[in-house]
Amino acid sequence: MTKKISSWDIVNIARGPYRKTSLDYIDNLFEDFIELHGDRLGYDDKAIVCGIGKYNGIPVTIIAEQKGRTTQENIERNFGMPNPESYRKAIRLMRQAEKFNRPIITFIDTKGAYPGLHAEEHGQGEAIAKSMLTLANIKVPVINIVIGEGSSGGALAIGVANKILMLEYAIYSIISPEGFASIIWKDSSKKEKAANKMKLTSKDLLNLNVIDTIIKEEKEDSDDNFMKVIARIKKELDLSLEELMKLSPKELCYHRYEKFRKIGTYKKEKVN
Repeated sequence: MTKKISSWDIVNIARGPYRKTSLDYIDNLFEDFIELHGDRLGYDDKAIVCGIGKYNGIPVTIIAEQKGRTTQENIERNFGMPNPESYRKAIRLMRQAEKFNRPIITFIDTKGAYPGLHAEEHGQGEAIAKSMLTLANIKVPVINIVIGEGSSGGALAIGVANKILMLEYAIYSIISPEGFASIIWKDSSKKEKAANKMKLTSKDLLNLNVIDTIIKEEKEDSDDNFMKVIARIKKELDLSLEELMKLSPKELCYHRYEKFRKIGTYKKEKVN
């Protein structure tokens, strides 16, 4: 009998050191990608990659949280935990996308926004709130893909979207299981118990109407299986863009508003 996979097992898969990163997806989904740097206020934080590219010939803006694989890469990317400068860079690209009528596609993969002294001194909370507010009111389609670990406001800052797609073995939650356990039981070692109570898996979140679609993943990590996942993402992106690009700017904003109003209501499972 196959052992049932637990929520904690999925947390470990989502955090796996060899799991594909945002740049892997960008390289295989988009053409002519050009990365753009800087928040125009003096900094360039590399925990979020921003740029423009083409999807099936359609110009799009891409905003993606990026972890590293090696120790050096993780230091350079701040372990995928954005500073305020990352969010301000993202906001700059969001506004540019609106100016040129480009759909926005975001990728979530972070433990959360960086909680350090520098981040607080530079207005971390304000940057996250402004990023969410900008996405809420943006007049172009926004599609979000949760590819790994999505935790706290660090993830939600780029997650206010018309459509939210999520890989089968990704996670998405208000806080990490360790943080949840520390708050509820004053004991971070109860992280496994926390994960099993938090409703952070793709199936849980689909049933709660937080996400729109689960992208099925293969259990074995290989290049062939990764390309199968890419094909499934493309299928969903095609459907989502076809639907959203028919809407007017006012309808897009209302669509986003209605989507977030429905969070927490039951939804029938859909897996692709």
